[in-house]
Amino acid sequence: MQDVQEDKSTPPSERSGGLRERKRAETHTRIQSEATRLFLAKGFEATTLDEIAEAAGVSRRSLFHYFGSKEEIVFAAKADFPDIVAEAIGRRPIDEPLLDMVENAMADLAARYQTAEAKAIARLIHDTPALCAGDQAKYEKMERALSKALSDRKGLPESDVACRVTASAAIGIMKLATEAWLSGEDDGPEPFGRSAFAALRRVAG
Repeated sequence: MQDVQEDKSTPPSERSGGLRERKRAETHTRIQSEATRLFLAKGFEATTLDEIAEAAGVSRRSLFHYFGSKEEIVFAAKADFPDIVAEAIGRRPIDEPLLDMVENAMADLAARYQTAEAKAIARLIHDTPALCAGDQAKYEKMERALSKALSDRKGLPESDVACRVTASAAIGIMKLATEAWLSGEDDGPEPFGRSAFAALRRVAG
């Protein structure tokens, strides 16, 4: 049988570095997954860092190399969401009106991220006072990213008032849509969001 030859084109330091990064990413994902499972099963406050570390198969000390707190673990799952929103805006037609652009981009995202686990995590954050401040900061960061994405797509300065107002209104609608979803809207946040954008147009008109 022919021996499998190791790829010699990549320096050993880069090969080992790639392996370390891959293992680190796997450990990060495992900690986050086990923590989320425990939070949803036991509650945020009742879950301890020691329990998370044990479930993930790492020491408490090692856990702190990846996350500084339980709060950070919760919000890490959505840390890249502002970038995802910006990418969604970047895929919209450049001549689309601002409100249509942001409404359609956010509807696409709502369809992609409408899962039972996403709803459970949203409810956990909504019902846990210790997480509320971080949730507000998340929305503020998303609003800034959305405003910049809109101005970039339209070739306008970042300070453009129309882009900033549109982003602020869109994030406000996102909050209301999430609350409606958590209160029993089984169809998900998208129908509420569509209705809210239609109401905004009526008011503005």
